[in-house]
Amino acid sequence: MPHETLTPMVKQVLFICTGNSARSVLAEGLLNHLGAGRFVAHSAGSQPTGRVNPWALSTLRSLGAAGERHRSKSWDEFAAAGAPPLDFIFTVCDSAAGEACPYWPGHPVTAHWGLPDPAAVQGSDDDKARAFMATALVLRRRIERLLELPIASLDAATLQARLRDIGQIA
Repeated sequence: MPHETLTPMVKQVLFICTGNSARSVLAEGLLNHLGAGRFVAHSAGSQPTGRVNPWALSTLRSLGAAGERHRSKSWDEFAAAGAPPLDFIFTVCDSAAGEACPYWPGHPVTAHWGLPDPAAVQGSDDDKARAFMATALVLRRRIERLLELPIASLDAATLQARLRDIGQIA
């Protein structure tokens, strides 16, 4: 998978969830939309489903953040030769947070930003739409906080602590 070469100022971010079909895709789309020019977000899964949940795509479209083609992919792509050196890795599901991860290029700062899986919601289409939107809005608040951080002026320990705190925002 080819990756574009970027200036060192642009931060590479990977959002991980087990299936890479909902939460990680929402986070990828939102950060690419909100952090354009400063961040390039990717998403992947430890056991990707092979398809992006249509509710995730619909939710991104409704938030104006669906300008790219999303696909469900393995986190192995980001540990392979030629992958972009990652600056940040966020797990967005509890399962992925507990798994043994591959070696990542670069020295990424990691944090857990876990959320319940909106794809697990049963019920009407309205129930599903509300679950995906609620998840996306929490992710958007967290991403907005990430964008507010003075990353360049924070030491590694402080940055790590701030990112973990952001993961607690509901």
